[in-house]
Amino acid sequence: MNKKIPAGLVLASASPRRRELLLQLMPEVKLHILPANLDESLITSETGTARVLRLAEAKATAVKANLPKAFTNYPILAADTEVVLKGVPLGKPESFDHAVALLQQLSGCSHQVTTAVQLLQGEKVQQAAITTEVSFKELTKGEIVAYVATGEPMDKAGGYGIQGLGAAFVTGIQGSYSNVVGLPLETVYLQLRQLGYTVI
Repeated sequence: MNKKIPAGLVLASASPRRRELLLQLMPEVKLHILPANLDESLITSETGTARVLRLAEAKATAVKANLPKAFTNYPILAADTEVVLKGVPLGKPESFDHAVALLQQLSGCSHQVTTAVQLLQGEKVQQAAITTEVSFKELTKGEIVAYVATGEPMDKAGGYGIQGLGAAFVTGIQGSYSNVVGLPLETVYLQLRQLGYTVI
């Protein structure tokens, strides 16, 4: 069967993890990386789901407004991922000590990882938010400090990367694994189909 994939796809993110996941789904697609430079500060009382939906939409809209003419007909994909503990979005570490504090909060607990995906092409818009439950083992202070010292946590929601060394702390996962990495591929696949593309 012939596969119909986009001639090109604009990724509104500088995340190497999202890039790798998209190429896992569509190895032949020509990806154009156009990050949206936005203020991603937490808004007081904003839920994790509301936050990621707002930011994914804002990223896609910002990139569309400045899209080069050569990319006019390409789908634009934006995403935002948040780690939520007991209803509170944790954001990304702002310092070494903040990363340590985030991981101390996650130690021995279950938390949620929610990613919003916004895919648009012209006037067509697909938006979804996916949540995965992740459980952590009890962490010692030494484990946390050693992990933060690797630098891996510093650009990641919640202060860990499940696709890297952070996997050693995960005792269980319910839901999409790729969602925790930063992009739920099963959702992107369905959204592409809604736009008329068949990637498998």
